[in-house]
Amino acid sequence: MRAGHRYDVEILHLLVSPQHAYFGRARDGAADVPTADAERVELVAGKGIVGDRFFGKAAHLDAAVTLIAVEALEAMATELGVGPFDPLLARRNVVLRGAELAPMLGEEIVLESRGDSVRLLVGRPANPCAWMDHVLAPGAHAAMRGRGGVRCRVLSDGVLSRGPAVLVSPVSLQPQRAGAAVVRRASRLP
Repeated sequence: MRAGHRYDVEILHLLVSPQHAYFGRARDGAADVPTADAERVELVAGKGIVGDRFFGKAAHLDAAVTLIAVEALEAMATELGVGPFDPLLARRNVVLRGAELAPMLGEEIVLESRGDSVRLLVGRPANPCAWMDHVLAPGAHAAMRGRGGVRCRVLSDGVLSRGPAVLVSPVSLQPQRAGAAVVRRASRLP
């Protein structure tokens, strides 16, 4: 990783779930699956979070870990006129405070917490699914577009722990924009 900008962030939640809650099941509602808000999680390079539903799944290696800024959820709740959302219902693995995520797409980043660090490759946006209207609030699916977080490949073994952390990014970030929606325009190819 090239030299980076360092940002103080907080890891608020670390979601680990061995099963999917929102795949399919439209008639039956979300599956009642075990979900842990772990104090710490172990990450394995090229595989993801130990014990999580995406760990070692070939189709998800580039998206094995998802990050979201809690400010995005707070902004959505305000816009929709509802109380605060339970951040775990969005089913993102790492809920951060103080991290603008969208500018890091395509970049290698580092998260440092409690003396350990993990390198991640931020691959693509974590687009919301229609389930957000059911589990968060009506309109949440649309409100989450452009701020649903990012999907990452794990590049190094390590441990993440809840609490104060440092985000190292090769690109400059604006932490005050952590809750802002990012609108991407379609390419206009000739």
